[in-house]
Amino acid sequence: MALSDKGEAAYENTRVKEVKGDLFTSPPNESLAHCISADIKMGKGIAVLFKKKFGGVDELHKQAQKPGGLAVLKRGPRFIYYLVTKEKFWQKPTYETLQQSLVAMSNHAMEHAVTDISMPMIGCGLDQLQWSRVLNIIKDVFKTSGIFITIYRL
Repeated sequence: MALSDKGEAAYENTRVKEVKGDLFTSPPNESLAHCISADIKMGKGIAVLFKKKFGGVDELHKQAQKPGGLAVLKRGPRFIYYLVTKEKFWQKPTYETLQQSLVAMSNHAMEHAVTDISMPMIGCGLDQLQWSRVLNIIKDVFKTSGIFITIYRL
């Protein structure tokens, strides 16, 4: 990992980098991603901000995704990816459901020519997964996709 003078971390032989800052200041052409539960509650953490900024709760419900799935909204030039990693909002995700959701997102992004996805440190806030394991999953899932991943941390 190389650390720049701006506090950015780029990982060798990957298209993944970490930056310090606000996810919602990412360029408007970059798609965004975060984790939710299948019940689409989005009542805590960064999910509340996604719900306020992008709406679409009914549209997400209609997609009826289960853990390991992916719900998607299209907002302007970008996709908003909802990684469904658990059944109920009060549960905790598993690394397996997170990986399945990331694979689904990678597939959707490649089918729709998405080149850049920005996300927070998914699964590691309220969901309490270990960032080192999550980061390895992200790097593995996207290693041959051609998609650039930017991780925003505060």
